[in-house]
Amino acid sequence: MEKQIDYEERAALLKALSNPVRLQIVHGLLMSGCRNVGCMEASTGMSQSCISQHLQKLRAANVVTAERSGNEVYYQVASREVASLVADLLGEEAASYVL
Repeated sequence: MEKQIDYEERAALLKALSNPVRLQIVHGLLMSGCRNVGCMEASTGMSQSCISQHLQKLRAANVVTAERSGNEVYYQVASREVASLVADLLGEEAASYVL
């Protein structure tokens, strides 16, 4: 039986990662494990509102997941597939990423 491919889902993933800011956010999550907006704000120099807007789009495309702990929301890359794709795009080894 041939594997069914969800082309819409794949296209949404690529669209989400096609923005340089979102790609930087995902790469930062994979490299440092910096998982909340405050940490991302400090490491990227972007505003909290900018990061939050991009995280919302990444969540909608199932690139990242979020978990609330008290007042903080912590983000992580949703799957090894996403990590592998980012590694391929950036010429890095996915094995070195924090998942």
